[in-house]
Amino acid sequence: MMLAILAYSLTTGLSALAWNWESFAILRFLVGVGIGSEWATGASIVSELWPDHARGRGGGILQSGAGIGSFLASGVWLAIGGFGPNAWRFMYLVGILPALLVSWIWRGMPESSRWEQADARRRAAREMRRSGAALAGEHAALTRFTLLDMFLDKSVRRRLVFAFLMMLSVTFGFWGVATFVPTYVGMVAAKAHLPAPYYSALAGVVGTGVAIFGFVALGFLADWIGRKPTAMLYYAMCLILTPVVYLWTHGMTALLAAVAVFGFFTGGIWAWTPIWLPELFPTRMRGTAVAFCFNAPRWISAAGPLIAGTLIVGLGGYGPAATLVGLFFIVGLAAAPFLPETRGKPLPETLEPALPTAAASPQAV
Repeated sequence: MMLAILAYSLTTGLSALAWNWESFAILRFLVGVGIGSEWATGASIVSELWPDHARGRGGGILQSGAGIGSFLASGVWLAIGGFGPNAWRFMYLVGILPALLVSWIWRGMPESSRWEQADARRRAAREMRRSGAALAGEHAALTRFTLLDMFLDKSVRRRLVFAFLMMLSVTFGFWGVATFVPTYVGMVAAKAHLPAPYYSALAGVVGTGVAIFGFVALGFLADWIGRKPTAMLYYAMCLILTPVVYLWTHGMTALLAAVAVFGFFTGGIWAWTPIWLPELFPTRMRGTAVAFCFNAPRWISAAGPLIAGTLIVGLGGYGPAATLVGLFFIVGLAAAPFLPETRGKPLPETLEPALPTAAASPQAV
């Protein structure tokens, strides 16, 4: 976590020194790598440190930081955005500040005892292998490359596939539908002879603001009624609300109200990931599996805005295009029932009996 925070903080600061669009794009790519790494680590450690009965609330609060951070960033931009054509460079320099968290993490955040125990088992299994012992089960798995282990373990592979599909659904749907809301509201305002920039910004503030409550509410619901029904509720609402916003709502007041409800679910839906994903995988691969399910779909869903933009032009408007892309939320709704309900259950460990003393050295045992 410390390395990831340093990576995205420093590359954000360096973005202020970009001299052309190529250097800027490379630096922003590196920022994304750091943020994706930090999120996976944060989700894993929160799941391992919070008690079983409240893990959903912990994940929801964790994810709400994204919305709170957006609000803070908006406030900073309001303060320095008028500093001339290079104001954006000052904005990126401010992005170095999260690096200050590293000192606090080093001194104030404990390492997960679950990870420490899994790491001790991994070291012991490797010592057994070096001593010539034949390994099986988790002992053999602990010595494999973790990314390979995820696909070789039959008990994990099914969960990996359906979690990947759920994540692909939310990333593709969000980036292909929800990100166009401010632009769409601005267009509607312009047609009504209202100040388009103002209403576009207002729609963005409303959508991201209510998303904070959507994150937290998902965590409480997940602890109350379960991970599976909560996730399916959010996916279903995203599916239903897309045409409500883009096709069926008329009038600026009604549209902003619809955007608020839409933002609650399309923003809040992300909170299932730090709650449910870590509960699907054993400790020996939790961080890697969470990172794969959360980040790999982004490579595919990066095409979402391009596809949506093409459809907007081809279909003659935001409404038909967004509704068509929004159908992708069906994938997450259909995949969720195939994952196990984990509410209130301990995190999976896949512990086996103690390592056999006859096959290993005394140091390994």
